[in-house]
Parts: sequence; structure tokens; C-alpha cells
Amino acid sequence: MSTTKNDTILRAIKGDAVQHTPVWFMRQAGRSQPEYRKLKEKYSLFEITHQPELCAYVTALPVEQYQTDAAVLYKDIMTPLKGMGVDVDIKSGIGPVIANPIRKMSDVEALGKVDPKRDVPYVLDTIKLLTEEKLNVPLIGFTGAPFTLASYMIEGGPSKNYNLTKALMYSDEATWFKLMDVLTEMSITYVGAQIQAGAQLIQVFDSWVGALNQADYDYYIKPCMDKLLKGIKAYNVPVIMFGVGASHLIESWHSLPIDVLGLDWRITINEAKNRGVTKAVQGNLDPSVLLAPWPVIESRLKPILDQGMAHGRHIFNLGHGVFPEVKPDTLRRVSQFVHDYTKQN
Repeated sequence: MSTTKNDTILRAIKGDAVQHTPVWFMRQAGRSQPEYRKLKEKYSLFEITHQPELCAYVTALPVEQYQTDAAVLYKDIMTPLKGMGVDVDIKSGIGPVIANPIRKMSDVEALGKVDPKRDVPYVLDTIKLLTEEKLNVPLIGFTGAPFTLASYMIEGGPSKNYNLTKALMYSDEATWFKLMDVLTEMSITYVGAQIQAGAQLIQVFDSWVGALNQADYDYYIKPCMDKLLKGIKAYNVPVIMFGVGASHLIESWHSLPIDVLGLDWRITINEAKNRGVTKAVQGNLDPSVLLAPWPVIESRLKPILDQGMAHGRHIFNLGHGVFPEVKPDTLRRVSQFVHDYTKQN
């Protein structure tokens, strides 16, 4: 790789001059890449993440193939939970499945503390390998937010309605807030270790928090998010906040100590701006559009990029992760188009 660091994404977040809008794709590592699918014939997700050389290869591959302006560490938000005593497995076609779900206070009290050097040394070794040897762009580390992690831990796996999660939240506040505290402390410790290993940017995935209304979010979730984000910000790295179907929460998010507001495809950048968003924004092409013909893709890209340039601090991304059916050539073409269309002379 070149010794000249491409720090476009970091400069865009700060509002410094950039030559083009930076671009990366959620779930850019894996899924739609044939090289990755070949690896998955032999290894599970957890097996790949436990091998730093292999995990670094998967993480770096989309940067090389698509010329993105950031790499995102290949791992799952469930990764640190095993160190807490959570019996979690990633099942193909289903997602995370947890054999010992949280039901009561004693279940929360039984959770252990994560020691990243002891419990996830392979994550830290992968980060060091990437940032010291393999990457010419910043590496994005990440954590799941307390609500999203809790939803898996309570439901026992993915959910469409989060009924068990909400039932615990509404009926047993003491257990709920204890669980939020435990997950907040774990995430601060886990992210801190990623940053110390070399991650230059952190994304907090609160993927499913859009299931809550704003009043519930502000009461049950926002206090722990404020603590979590302040804990990450103490390391002096930028923080991106992202969730799906959470446009109704952007005012609450905007008041939190974050640097970048990740938008899904349900809201435009202009709409966010009209609702008071002045911080940097990330997003927000509907990933389904990537399955359309190129003229359609281009017609959807232009307004996002125009609004992003007018806003002033924009990271191009999708409104959620890359689908497995998306062709790598399409992602390469999108990245090139974003760079060319927004190029500043």
C-alpha cells in the first residue's frame, strides 16, 4: 500500500477541505464478494475473526477493490458478548442466536466483565495488523449500542417486534437499567481497546432502536448513550451513530456527543438539515437501489451527493448494509462515481 495516508473521511468530519466526498459501505467486507464466499465455504464468521491474518485480508479487500475511503473491521456486534458469559452463535440465514437469554436481574448479575486483551485478543491483533501494515485509509472500529445488544440478549435472537425486550423494559426497570449499565461499561472498555490498538474512527450501531418512540428512547436509552458516547469521546476519536428506521429520533441523537449522524434511506439530508442537524452526516442510499440498472442508481446518487455537498460535511454510505446479491462491480462503480461527481478542483 502507499505510505501516503488517505485521511479524507477524517477531514470531512472536521469540516476541513476535501478533494471529494469520502465513501465507504456498511457491510462492505464480505457478503457480496466472491473471495469472501469462498472463505465461508471453509470457515464460519467467528472462525474468520479469530484468525487475524484472515480477518485483516477480509477487512482490507473492499478498500482495494472499491477504492473506499475507510475500512470497517470485519466482525460482528456479538463478538465481545462471549467474554461476558453469553452463549451466542451466528447461524447462517438467521443471525445471532443466544442460548441463555436475559429474563431477570440474576441473569444480568451473572454477566462477567470483558477484558479485551484476554477475551478478544484476535480483534486487537487484527487491528494492529491492518493499521500498521495493510491500510492506507482509516480503520473504523465499532460496537453495538446497549439497546441493540440487549434486544438480542433478551429475545434470544433476531426479532421483528422486540416484544420481550420492551416487556422487560416496561415491567422491570431495575433489571433494564442494570443491563444498560453493564452493556455501556462493556462497550466503553471494548471500544477503548480498539482505539488503543489503532482504530481511528468508531461507529456505534443502534440498529434496532427505531422500534422505540422518542419518549421511551429519551427515558430508557438516552442516559446510557450519553455515558457511552462520552466514554468513547474521551479517546479523542470521531464517533458515528447509526440506526435503522430511527429518523424520528434524530433530534435526540443530534443532542448527544457524536460527530456524525448516520441516516438511513427514509429521510433525506435536506430533511435532516431542516430539523436542525448541523453535524456531519453519513448516508444514505437505499441498498436495494444497488440491484437496479445503473441509470437508476446514478439518478438516486446525484441528489444525495448534491445535498451532502450543500450540507458541507458528508460521508457517502448506504442507508443500511450491502446485500449479498449486490455485484462487486456495482460497488466499485458507485465509489468511483461519488469520487468523480464530488471532485473539488
